[in-house]
Amino acid sequence: PQAYALQHRVEDVLAVLDALQVDNAHYLGYSMGGRIGFGIAKYHPERFFSLIIGVMHPYESSPESAEARIALLQQGMTAYAADAETHQGPMAPERKARLLANDPAALIASLQAPRGLSGIEQLLLDLTLPCLLYVGEADSFYPGAQEGVKYMPNARLVSFPGLNHSQTSQASRLVVPHVMQFLREVAQEENDAQRSKQRDLNGPV
Repeated sequence: PQAYALQHRVEDVLAVLDALQVDNAHYLGYSMGGRIGFGIAKYHPERFFSLIIGVMHPYESSPESAEARIALLQQGMTAYAADAETHQGPMAPERKARLLANDPAALIASLQAPRGLSGIEQLLLDLTLPCLLYVGEADSFYPGAQEGVKYMPNARLVSFPGLNHSQTSQASRLVVPHVMQFLREVAQEENDAQRSKQRDLNGPV
């Protein structure tokens, strides 16, 4: 489990950026990737222009939820996938194949890993990165996302009525327009800031 600690997952993202020689980037993460996004806010916000966090909140999840998933994973990926389809409906064949190809022991370790987000409220208050959170209103993470965004001075929340965790991940036609609009606004704000900085350097005309 220690190998899957939140700080290590953030460092994995940075290792990819370093390998690609990318100094700064926009980040989009969904579910577990969303938790890594909050880890970025804690450990390395200076490497990112903005954070886009899908169906996740910044709080520790209940141990009961992790224990239930671990019990399923101990039965193997076939049982895990069958339970997911029972609760969320049939998966596309390619998506199901990717799920079945996972290593259940690794997933169990990741669920037991240190989350590293205790006491994050003050950190969020100090976060200046532009942030977009999105979540389905039928998702168990929805209340936490509603609460968390209150602590983020430069963040907004987009929610989708009736969508659960799995459905939101597949609702690109709903999600992508909000993401693109957010990125355009972030780029415009950065351009405005650069022009203002240039005017200050040049002095009054």
